[in-house]
Amino acid sequence: MRRDNRSSTSEFLLLGLPIRPGQQGVFFSLFLGMYLTTVLGNLLIILLIRLDSRLHTPMYFFLSHLAFTDISFSSVTVPKMLMNMQTQKLSITYEGCISQTYFFILFADLDSFLITSMAYDRYAAICHPLQYTTIMSQSVCVMLVAGSWVIASACALLHTLLLAQLSFCADRTVPHFFCDLGALLKLSCSDTSLNQLVIFTVGLIAIMLPFLCILVSYGHIGTTILWVPSTRGICKALSTCGSHLSVVTLYYGAIIGLYFLPSPNNTHDKNIIASLMYTVVTPMLNPFIYSLRNKDMKGALRKFLNKKTHSSN
Repeated sequence: MRRDNRSSTSEFLLLGLPIRPGQQGVFFSLFLGMYLTTVLGNLLIILLIRLDSRLHTPMYFFLSHLAFTDISFSSVTVPKMLMNMQTQKLSITYEGCISQTYFFILFADLDSFLITSMAYDRYAAICHPLQYTTIMSQSVCVMLVAGSWVIASACALLHTLLLAQLSFCADRTVPHFFCDLGALLKLSCSDTSLNQLVIFTVGLIAIMLPFLCILVSYGHIGTTILWVPSTRGICKALSTCGSHLSVVTLYYGAIIGLYFLPSPNNTHDKNIIASLMYTVVTPMLNPFIYSLRNKDMKGALRKFLNKKTHSSN
């Protein structure tokens, strides 16, 4: 198909969530509450880390960037989903769809790299405590975050440029609540073998390789914990890493099951539910996982609230 025909693709239709019309109001309120929790909770994490000097450490440096990424990741898809549920206007422009795909891949990959950096930080802190300050110096932390942004941006740009070269058939109905790359490729009339190859190879770099690095890091951490002579040391290590492992399991489990180990029996509804797990649920849970179970964060929150109380008096 020539470029003039391809450029005539003006919009796509997002079918949204598989819910009944009578349940739209309930689910709208539910997801609106989850989105506001995500934004406010992660903003609170960023604020506390910024204000409390005790939290100016590598772990919280990565956590603040993860909080910003989670806000952005949810904001790419959830507001549009909520607007479609409220107005029943399911269309999205071609340019809007391509842009949403770019930012979705960008923040998904960035999330993956930041979680990996946090695993490496925990590995250095628990397995090499004496060399920790040298291993996780400020320059190393900045380099890890900057490298995460560069690689995630490059991956997203590559996928988006290849997607923009495709022609789309007359039926441009996307059976999803956002412009999912896999769903868009199924609507194309062009040969998508190159796109599929890039999804596999780049996916190995952005998802599977970080996941393996996390497994190796926690394998070393587990071995080190077994050699800790005191029960208190074991409990402290488990408390530190348990929250991170829960995020890793939820985030990577949903992505790997959806994109790398797809079942032929999977329906569109199951794919949507899996997508909701890592686009909506995980970013919302992060503030609770990293804050409510963290003594330093709870102390920073009490300090912040006490300061506000004294200033109001």
